[in-house]
Amino acid sequence: MIGRALLAATALAALPGISAADPRETIGWGRSFNNDYFGDNKDRWRTGSYTFSWVRGRSPYDGTPVPFGDILEYRFRSEIIAPLRGSGAPGDRPYAGIFSAGIHTHFDVDAVELSLGADAVAIGPSTGISAFQEWFHDLFSYPAPQYLDGQLPDQLHLGVTAEAALPVRVGPELTVRPFVEVQTGVEEIARIGGDLIFGKVGHDDLLLHDPVTGQIYRGTEGPGNGVSFVAGLDWAAVGGSVYLPEDDGYAATDQRLRARGGVHWQIAPGMSFFYGLTWLSEEFVGQPEGQLIGSLKLNLNF
Repeated sequence: MIGRALLAATALAALPGISAADPRETIGWGRSFNNDYFGDNKDRWRTGSYTFSWVRGRSPYDGTPVPFGDILEYRFRSEIIAPLRGSGAPGDRPYAGIFSAGIHTHFDVDAVELSLGADAVAIGPSTGISAFQEWFHDLFSYPAPQYLDGQLPDQLHLGVTAEAALPVRVGPELTVRPFVEVQTGVEEIARIGGDLIFGKVGHDDLLLHDPVTGQIYRGTEGPGNGVSFVAGLDWAAVGGSVYLPEDDGYAATDQRLRARGGVHWQIAPGMSFFYGLTWLSEEFVGQPEGQLIGSLKLNLNF
């Protein structure tokens, strides 16, 4: 059931951007890979995720304002949430295998950068995420994933995300970008924060927030080579989370913090690299501490 519904959602999302009558073209590809192996290496909680963004527009993006609907981002995402290895769950958070597909538009109103989108989010064994993790761990002789029998059951949700950012160019190599974000669906979140970009690249690119870490990843990559450093901080009020079902005795913390830093390196046209670290505060009642996640992207277009 989930597979058929997700395929239908993906097909419906793709129609506006790939129909023969539509003048949009591919203007960028965004990627963000997160794993705590590159952070604290404790294989727990928000242990791994991958986001892929296919960006289409009516013209190449150069940082100038664009109207609603001109730019469409087709976002595909997978994630594994897992209890701490050896914790003897329950008492820890439940395992969740997640896959989502959606469509987002990015536009401007005066100096404000806005985005609005929806995602179909599938959770459970039928996504194939837990089976893939078992195969991967077996392939490399890693310890088998634990508590799969108690993972969240198959379910499908619609999530909506809206964001507003006000980038301020302080100098030729410094941009400060405060933002607010609201999510509803799998998690009810209202977030406020900001990011800083210092360096030679990224100021005029279409900037996207990774859903888990908040790290900025580039949906488009403009001309010019060089290095930029990024840093960010945000605070969120949380109303609830499907990943922590209250009926099963779990409880989400009512606040979350994220602090992050990283480096973007534009090596040459079509070749770029990113590495970042993000600290996530506790997300559920009973979580003993926060966690450190590493983010990685290597872009090689020939």
